[in-house]
Amino acid sequence: MSSNTAGKNRIGIVGARGHTGAELIRLIAGHPRFELGFVSSRELDGQPVREHNGAYAGALRYENLGPDAVAAKGVDAIVLALPNGKAADYVAAIDAAKAGPAASEPVVVDLSADYRFDDGWYYGLPELTRGKYAGQKRISNPGCYATAMQLAVAPLLDRLAGPPQCFGVSGYSGAGTTPSDKNNVELLRDNLMPYALADHMHEREVSRQLGVPVEFMPHVAPWFRGITMTANLWLQQPMKAEAIRGLYRERYEGEPLVRVIDGAPWVSRIAGKHGVEIGGFTVAPGGKRVVVVSTLDNLLKGAATQAIQNLNLAFGFDELAGIPRADFFSEAA
Repeated sequence: MSSNTAGKNRIGIVGARGHTGAELIRLIAGHPRFELGFVSSRELDGQPVREHNGAYAGALRYENLGPDAVAAKGVDAIVLALPNGKAADYVAAIDAAKAGPAASEPVVVDLSADYRFDDGWYYGLPELTRGKYAGQKRISNPGCYATAMQLAVAPLLDRLAGPPQCFGVSGYSGAGTTPSDKNNVELLRDNLMPYALADHMHEREVSRQLGVPVEFMPHVAPWFRGITMTANLWLQQPMKAEAIRGLYRERYEGEPLVRVIDGAPWVSRIAGKHGVEIGGFTVAPGGKRVVVVSTLDNLLKGAATQAIQNLNLAFGFDELAGIPRADFFSEAA
């Protein structure tokens, strides 16, 4: 793979104007083994990156790059931070370019839903799927809601008696930067906005990954970032809250970005942090119904942080390289 004279791997970002793109720039700028190779944004074309992102001090400017131009950049990895339905042309151009003379194949990490249902792509939720990584150059980054749901449900998966029912609430940054009702601050003020209450993309994504049907009800709230996910789970056999909490602690022992706590986690304490908090273990009378709450930052562990984990895995680096350890969790929890 190509690299600069300092031996760092060059990473390109397509869709760099969005909230997640900004977080990716910040993380790559501080990474010990990565550097920015290009940043593509139609709206910011020609403007210095450092004027929009204080974490980056280099000379790169945003470029408006089409698929063929992206494929010709010769970087080591490309992160596609595009809306759903926009990745295919870029992937096709990259595939065509790799067949050329002296061309090397870059790693591609797609943050959209476009390849989450494609068996030819590695689905990169490291805490649950890193054992399935076998050097694939095509990586599909999980959805933010889907990450929160899977981590909340996975430790009890083999004990479930029915479909998990998940009530999710996200800050409006999850709706992106394109104006809509779901990121209209005035409409969201003093409001909780339900939407896509059946057959949501992430409902299908989690059902596919966990192998059980999942019922998901998403909502948007008036805060900017962070997800809280309440999972209602019916069990085959009665269990006590202490035993359930023990299962979660055992399952995520050794996972630095997952913290199991006693009380219900607060979304305000996970905003701006790279980790996931899971807690609130509550068992209804009879012992067969348990409620679990997970929280994460939709722009970080739900998107950019997870992309960095996947890039680290692809290049054989420490999975947490470039992710500031001091920002894993809030000290208040």
